[in-house]
Amino acid sequence: MSKKQLRLGAFMRPVSIHTAAWRYPGGTPDANFNFKALVQYARTLERGKFDAFFMADHLAVLNMPMEALKRSATVTSFDPLTLLPALAQHTEHLGLIATASTTFEPAYTIARRFASLDHISNGRAGWNIVTTSNPDAAQNFGMDDQMAHDERYARAREFYDVVTGLWDSWADDAFIRDVGSGIYFDPSKLHVLNHVGKYLKVKGPLNIARPVQGWPVIVQAGASDAGRQLAAETAEMVFAAGGPIAGAREFYKDVKTRTVRCGRNPDHIKILPGAFVAIGESEQEAKDKRALLDSLVSYDSGIAALSIAAGVDARKFDPDGPLPELPETNQSKSGRERVMALARREGLTVRQIAGRLGGYGGLGMVGTPQMIADQMQEWLETEASDGFNVMFPYLPGGLDDFVDKVVPELQRRGIFRTEYEGRTLRENLGLPRPENRFFAATAKAAE
Repeated sequence: MSKKQLRLGAFMRPVSIHTAAWRYPGGTPDANFNFKALVQYARTLERGKFDAFFMADHLAVLNMPMEALKRSATVTSFDPLTLLPALAQHTEHLGLIATASTTFEPAYTIARRFASLDHISNGRAGWNIVTTSNPDAAQNFGMDDQMAHDERYARAREFYDVVTGLWDSWADDAFIRDVGSGIYFDPSKLHVLNHVGKYLKVKGPLNIARPVQGWPVIVQAGASDAGRQLAAETAEMVFAAGGPIAGAREFYKDVKTRTVRCGRNPDHIKILPGAFVAIGESEQEAKDKRALLDSLVSYDSGIAALSIAAGVDARKFDPDGPLPELPETNQSKSGRERVMALARREGLTVRQIAGRLGGYGGLGMVGTPQMIADQMQEWLETEASDGFNVMFPYLPGGLDDFVDKVVPELQRRGIFRTEYEGRTLRENLGLPRPENRFFAATAKAAE
């Protein structure tokens, strides 16, 4: 296989990023909370040889005005680390990536749940590391307000060290289970972490064997300077923000360069921007689908989405005027910058930006299967990405269209697999299995 290969994840929580997807004709209004439907979607993704089912998450409901909230399909959804072990029983190859925040939960709990998912799925787990910026979520975890942006990332870096250290609590061959002698494990192959840091204090060891993959695949999605640096130091997949291809090439080069500076192989970090894909038999049919979908978004939803992205209450802005300069806040820095760049680039009014964000304001690929494949191939071959986290306009039709029409075209071009390469998510992504930091020397001596 000589050509560079495309990696494809599916952004599946919410099952479509577009806020009006639940209203689309032929869609599934309760898809976020319909287990039978989610099983079918996972099976379809596996039939399409997707790398992974990617679940985002949020930890608050009351994060926008009620006029917008009452229109949102994302107020109810399964907990990712409850749903994905269940989906593991209905799939064999599809990676299962869950989002879990480093801001609130104990590191020990996160380490244990992801190790469990990796064992249950036989090596298909991934952890999307996020730092939660939503102050409403902070109030659900006993805090009055969110911690500062850079402090969240400093905590996340320590959190990563603790979780991966806990995954390395046991050597791969620690469990002897010798019935005759009555020895269950070798004490010399157990490491007690005894971590004491600025944010965390965790003794260990983890009460579950080392994950099948060594560690679940590490995924990260921050685009700020702190987020890029965290990705370069820790991530194996980056869920990047989609946008103009020139900006994507800059991001790709920057993260890969930082990765090299950290002493890592740049091929061991896969950059997958989100891509919203609407497919038609003709370009016009695809545009009509997108237009119909966007027409189902209310202004209340759009202005709420703009407020979240901007970090300020956008309802006070003149709807038909230009977007004013946005002050820095404790919200997502990259989200604010993307909104301002979009407004400048396209000269949009507040109402137009709200309409775009209320549906989906990121990278959109709209056209025939051949046109979609052309764009994906260009991004892959010009080092703008290693693949995409695909977002479907509605379910199940948008997913079926991609798997039945776009995937065969990508395969025909030789840039996407026809069969899975291995058994684990790491094997399918071409990622190495990490050494156990505490037992690597003894493992090598035994070889």
